[in-house]
Amino acid sequence: MALHPRLIDLSLDRMWRLLAALDHPQDKAPPIIHIAGTNGKGSTAAMLRAMLEAEGHRVHAYHSPHLTRFHERIILGGEPIAEPLLEEILARVEAANQGRPITFFEVTTAAAFLAFAEHQADYLVLEVGLGGRLDATNVVTPKCTAITPISFDHQEFLGDTLLSIAEEKAGILTAGVPLILAPQESEIEALILNRAARAGAVVHLAGRDFTARANGGGMQFAIGDRSLALPPPALRGAHQIDNAATALACADYLGVGEAAMATGLQTVRWPARLQKLTRGPMLTALTARLPEAEIYLDGGHNEAAAHILADWLATKAPRPVHLVLGMLASKTHDKYLAALAKHTERGPNIHIHAVPIAGNENALAPQDLAIAAQKAGFTATAHDNPAAAVAAIEGDNALVLIAGSLYLAGAVLQNHH
Repeated sequence: MALHPRLIDLSLDRMWRLLAALDHPQDKAPPIIHIAGTNGKGSTAAMLRAMLEAEGHRVHAYHSPHLTRFHERIILGGEPIAEPLLEEILARVEAANQGRPITFFEVTTAAAFLAFAEHQADYLVLEVGLGGRLDATNVVTPKCTAITPISFDHQEFLGDTLLSIAEEKAGILTAGVPLILAPQESEIEALILNRAARAGAVVHLAGRDFTARANGGGMQFAIGDRSLALPPPALRGAHQIDNAATALACADYLGVGEAAMATGLQTVRWPARLQKLTRGPMLTALTARLPEAEIYLDGGHNEAAAHILADWLATKAPRPVHLVLGMLASKTHDKYLAALAKHTERGPNIHIHAVPIAGNENALAPQDLAIAAQKAGFTATAHDNPAAAVAAIEGDNALVLIAGSLYLAGAVLQNHH
């Protein structure tokens, strides 16, 4: 991190040069499922990996950003990369780069490809970092691709319209490689179908070629002429049905059986996505005062994530809701707050506790975030840290939600055990 800028500079020239110096490790990786999208990328990747592992496959995976340790980004055979191996491959990448300009994400992605190439596995689930077309991961010929729901995020890099963002995400399309396409707004769906036709990629389209819906205590997934009764995903929120459907359609294409699909849905773990905290100092301190209180953690940070959050809150029994919120200054916090405010008329009254994000110089100051929340119609107060915010909460059966940033979620999880 000291050697390379954290800036984002979307281009593939540096990446191609570095990979050539490393003898093209991306071409020696296991068969790849390449996943782009705005919301649900990580959850979809985690569910697909769980299904493939339940089928008996050894699976590598690449995620970003990490929550608590960098090693979470590079998963080798189901486990985060070991420290000695990570040191070794980063040193080899640095030597190959010979001090030339390169970004943090490009170096770490090249290192990941090196690890994936040199360790046997049956599949690699590869998550796009940002966008698609010029993302550092877009140097592969995958076995299949998937695009999860597209919404506003990273407009400074991907453009100010949903169509411009969709154009960038569609950059992972590859001739002759099938695309699993999650539910999209109609104009985005039309754009991606058009791009796929031009690229020569067959599309498996949600709502047309596969469907999923909640069914009692489980979910019904239909694909082709088959209809499968499956358990619900272990990840919370109604939106995870759509994410599960995308993962299931990928798994079906890869030949995963129904039993492994069901097991994967039940065993998937993906932290900071409406995750209920079951231990940790903040929970202990809160329940000592308020025994019925609960704390959940969510890393969603854009407008679409706020809608998902509000929909989930609306399913909870009426109770005081306290949102411990930390956000980056670069994120569109106004749109996040406005989306949340739309739902408060039919849902719970939410008190917002604005907090900083420890160690992040790009975080919005709590006082500024509290003022923005008040302008959006919320009762809001600023605090020095999440623990202080939780300590200020009153209400016998309070529902506490820590949200607004994966970086905040990571900081909380570091003190979780």
